[in-house]
Amino acid sequence: MLVIGSRGSQLALWQANHIKARLEARGVETRIEVIHTTGDRVTDAPLHQVGGKGLFTKEIEEALLDKRIDLAVHSLKDLPTELPKGLVLAAIPEREDQRDAIVGGKLRDLKFGARVGTSSLRRIAQLRRIRPDLDIQSIRGNVDTRIKKVERGEYDAIVLAAAGLRRLGWDNIIAETFRPDIMCPAVAQGALGIETLEHGAGFDTCSQLDDPWTRLPVMAERTMLAELGGGCQVPIGAFATLENTEMFLTGAVFSPDGSVMIRYTATGEFTKPSELGRSVARVLLERGAREILDTVYATSLEHDGAAGSTLGDGAPHHRGDEPA
Repeated sequence: MLVIGSRGSQLALWQANHIKARLEARGVETRIEVIHTTGDRVTDAPLHQVGGKGLFTKEIEEALLDKRIDLAVHSLKDLPTELPKGLVLAAIPEREDQRDAIVGGKLRDLKFGARVGTSSLRRIAQLRRIRPDLDIQSIRGNVDTRIKKVERGEYDAIVLAAAGLRRLGWDNIIAETFRPDIMCPAVAQGALGIETLEHGAGFDTCSQLDDPWTRLPVMAERTMLAELGGGCQVPIGAFATLENTEMFLTGAVFSPDGSVMIRYTATGEFTKPSELGRSVARVLLERGAREILDTVYATSLEHDGAAGSTLGDGAPHHRGDEPA
């Protein structure tokens, strides 16, 4: 029997059960082990002020290394670009919708000064560019918790990943999905990552669930993020697509207040995703992303120092966003 490690949220359990069903269809017996992460426990502060590496993955990876579980199912945008020694991404299954979505009303229809919730600096920066009049507030919690806050009138709207809503069967409450040229998605948004020990019991079995046509563009995005040294403290977006034998990658870096946007799109061979990711990151850095990164990391270190006594390692962690 293979033991699947997962966070305990409704969306995380949907994802774990989805992979469980796919493995059991291949005759593999499985069970799910719920593991609570730092990101689940600390819910009273915006993510960019919490600090720590792998807020939603660290404890799960420790369980993998201790061999208490055989595989972990992650929202891939939560998984650091640098994995602990001995762990690998055994599979990246078919991707869901990459885009961001808004619940509560279309962005153009929201009243002046409407209250919009999100904890993602990437989304905050882009919303400020599109609608500087909005009152953007931090919102944490599971997807259903956030939706209920809109229903109760605490927020006029919330912005979150379309993939999470679609997976939970809530397509009908999406007021609008944003084109990537309007709101650049998070790195690996909509993709799942199945992490295992490099030589563990789950690797060979899980690798059969890998979709190369998803892995290739996702690896281009993750390589770009790694080259930028980006994490959830910095508004970084990426959107990669495949067309025939070509891969297109757009990368974007925003100042937190949305006043500066550095965006670049390049094309490369689909067989060389890492090369394309590095080239896009290099151009972004040359065009001024380095100054934004340096400024935001200096600010994040101040927050990390304040939180370090309770949250441990305060180094930037390579994530692009909040869950969903």
